[in-house]
Amino acid sequence: MPQFYLPGPWESQKPTTLTAEVAHHLRVRRIQAGESFPVFDGKGQVAQAELLSLTAKTGQVQLSNIHADTHRETTYAITLAQGLAGGDKMDWIVEKAVETGAQIIAPMQCERSVLKLTRSSDQDRAQKRLAHWEGIVQAACEQCDRTVFASIEPIQTFDAYLKSNPKPALKLLLSPDAIKSMHSVLMENSPQDIILMIGPEGGHSPEEEAQAQAAGYQLVSLGERVLRTETAGTVAITTVHSIWSPEMQNRLK
Repeated sequence: MPQFYLPGPWESQKPTTLTAEVAHHLRVRRIQAGESFPVFDGKGQVAQAELLSLTAKTGQVQLSNIHADTHRETTYAITLAQGLAGGDKMDWIVEKAVETGAQIIAPMQCERSVLKLTRSSDQDRAQKRLAHWEGIVQAACEQCDRTVFASIEPIQTFDAYLKSNPKPALKLLLSPDAIKSMHSVLMENSPQDIILMIGPEGGHSPEEEAQAQAAGYQLVSLGERVLRTETAGTVAITTVHSIWSPEMQNRLK
């Protein structure tokens, strides 16, 4: 049984009203009164919900065993700073970033981005895209059993992102032309908050790479093959987990 997102705050003493979305999913799955299913609030709280009633647009459940469960989250935060990609590629990128464990997704309009959403005339479109991606985050968490939503930052230009992100972190820009491998950099560093910067179709321009280096980013490569923008982030996040996993860290001690 998949888990369902049920916004908080929750109370165990009295019935909780379902959102129309959850009610719809329960009807589709033909869940009957008296049956139970897992719910999460997107902030790390989980519970068992017993269905009391279900109507066309809503319903009520009784919650029990409310507790915190964040065991699928890592001790280090992964930020995917992703150059805006065209078509439905950004949807795929957001979904897979959530499934593989990114905590923050920062969409950036880069020099070579086909999709343009940072002009003042694009604000309505940008807000609709953000709302759409937040829906993808929810669906991905329901599918992969994450209990904490990844956050989607407002769409920024590449320059603005570099200036607005001064917090300490290991900062890596993925470039197929980089001499240093991402694997070697991760092996040299202990687990910590990390930013993985991925270019749009065509990658970052040489000027952007120089700007990023000036802002403290290291240029690293994922290997001999040039990956598509919608593939690179997933591979990079997975690489971080494979090297910084507790099992691997214990082997290196």
